[in-house]
Amino acid sequence: MRQFVYFSSSAATSGNALSKYSENEGNLMKAGRMDIAIHSFIQGVFLSHGFRKDCKFHFVFYGMPDPPKHIEIQVKDETDISKKDVGNMIKKILYKYKEGQKTEVLPGCFVEKKSFLGVVEELIEQGNEIFILDKKGEDIRKAEIPEDCVFILGDHEGLPQKELKRLKDSCKEVSVGNKMYFASQTVAVVNNELDYRGI
Repeated sequence: MRQFVYFSSSAATSGNALSKYSENEGNLMKAGRMDIAIHSFIQGVFLSHGFRKDCKFHFVFYGMPDPPKHIEIQVKDETDISKKDVGNMIKKILYKYKEGQKTEVLPGCFVEKKSFLGVVEELIEQGNEIFILDKKGEDIRKAEIPEDCVFILGDHEGLPQKELKRLKDSCKEVSVGNKMYFASQTVAVVNNELDYRGI
């Protein structure tokens, strides 16, 4: 299974906080650039007239008022989701957070309080190979990628450097090109590469 971990140092971490900004798409920028998170998720799991059910998407949010929050989503047949409503779905998931628990809010959609490092370490323990998306990394077209792979990316502010140093020995850096792309574009390129390889 392919997985993505999207990290944001500023994305809102409660349903109430997100509600203040979710009346229209533009205001999502004030919720810690939740618009970037939404667009990346859409590129991660949506297909034309369908979904990638072999893909799991992780959000790790460090914004106010209650960081960190880890949201895990894998679309199931019974998951009610549309591109126009991803923001409301994230808001609903955050509203249903219960302290000390990993809660399934909707089919395939979970929320818990877990750090970025904790999420990545758990994915490593599950036997996944971890790739950090970085312009200076190895060309993704030349990299060896197994079926159980995880790709880590950040929002416009990037990934937490302190945690990345601790992960240096257990993760590989790969690049999708020598340009700086939007996070959502990077996800699309990775998906295309894996599709091309039949992974």
